[in-house]
Amino acid sequence: MNSSLASFSATLALSAATFAAAAVRPPAPYGPVPTPRQLRWHEMEFFGFLHFTVNTFTDKEWGYGDESPKVFNPTDFNADQIVSVAKMAGMKGLILTAKHHDGFCLWPSKYTEHSVKNSPWENGHGDMVKAISEACRRQGLRFGVYLSPWDRNNKDYGRPAYITYYRNQLRELLTEYGDISEVWFDGANGGDGYYGGAREMRRIDRRTYYDWPDTWKIVRQLMPNAVMFSDAGPDVRWVGNESGVAGDPCWETLNRDDRYPGGPSNGLNSGERHGDAWLPAECDVSIRPGWFYHPSQNSEVKTPRQLVDIYYKSVGRGACLNLNIPPDRRGQIHQTDIDSLRGFRGILDATFAHDLAQGATITASNSRGNSPEFSPKNLLDHNRNTYWATDDSVTTPDVVLDLGKPVTFNVVSLREYLPLGQRIDAFALDQWKDGQWAEFAHATSIGNLRLIRGPRITTEKVRLRITKAPVCPALSEFGLYLEPAAAE
Repeated sequence: MNSSLASFSATLALSAATFAAAAVRPPAPYGPVPTPRQLRWHEMEFFGFLHFTVNTFTDKEWGYGDESPKVFNPTDFNADQIVSVAKMAGMKGLILTAKHHDGFCLWPSKYTEHSVKNSPWENGHGDMVKAISEACRRQGLRFGVYLSPWDRNNKDYGRPAYITYYRNQLRELLTEYGDISEVWFDGANGGDGYYGGAREMRRIDRRTYYDWPDTWKIVRQLMPNAVMFSDAGPDVRWVGNESGVAGDPCWETLNRDDRYPGGPSNGLNSGERHGDAWLPAECDVSIRPGWFYHPSQNSEVKTPRQLVDIYYKSVGRGACLNLNIPPDRRGQIHQTDIDSLRGFRGILDATFAHDLAQGATITASNSRGNSPEFSPKNLLDHNRNTYWATDDSVTTPDVVLDLGKPVTFNVVSLREYLPLGQRIDAFALDQWKDGQWAEFAHATSIGNLRLIRGPRITTEKVRLRITKAPVCPALSEFGLYLEPAAAE
């Protein structure tokens, strides 16, 4: 064969191989799948809450609504200090309590006098929402708002006129402060309050009073990329507790029928494997016993190890963690909180700085169409947009990491490729020990991220087995990590 013919044959063979690889179709999505706004939320994984209002100065958790705006007077407010602490801790965004149940507004709303414009802070010219949102933008964090549906100050609460008031304030927040990443709708609805001086008990039908579908439309119209949080979503669900702990399993899907903000909490913690909506869990918890700053709780701030444990039980179970860090009466994050957050971040950085699976030889019992696009090597590239998948008929495959030498680890990370849905029902992990495979862990849901944390293991090979799945898997990450000894 002459050189020209050989070159032509090689080119033809390469073209045929390229065509064959290109002809391999990706798996079909399974069940509900996330929207682009939900995918953006999933990628954050860890962000923060800022509970700050008149309660900070009255030493209460829930204000009654009769507090004078004059009590709100942070002595040394520093938005950049607050945001820099959040960024140091690894948070990707902050959600500010623009209005809590007491009805006091942290922005100069034109619809009420019960706001910062009648406080001594900055002589009534301050705007806390503007300050925090701009500090977030300066430092590269996303910004969200909490607008309590319950208002113990407003005279019209419980009547139709209040819904107009509430929606007007929602429009203010969504049109005057730049990009909003999340809108938080609380489930506290009705009870005793000041109500413009009435000082009475007011009950509402929480299922119908707020006309939530039409309220949600305002957010969709004005801030289409924002996710909405509540017991019912419609984008992100409450996890069902305020301890920051997701269920095990914690499925990303839930049946949305008969759910509304403040409604039934059944199923929120673990989700539902075959739910009809992609409605992932957000785990909210405070670094302190209370949500607002109280001087008496300075000695009760969660320790770095406690925060790390919460991280594994929230982010490590496929949810997002929303950790509250309440500003003190200066308008800054207290040093005790900073010290704990720094220790927490130090442990996570020491753990996840080096993926021990890097450099390993990785093989799979099956790869979809033998295409490089779906190779198991994609599990090691730290790119959530590439993934390993198998042929449609192969639903219980395995992947082996050959580390080439004994390696010690105690954390395994797994991540599904979310645009194709949650596809895996159960899996197991094995180590190579005494010349054979020995199981060291098994679990169910994976979703956005699954962190398996246990005792230290030293082995040359690790195997992942998909033990139950209705369709072929689509996994984007398989990593091994080692916690520093002090964190165990």
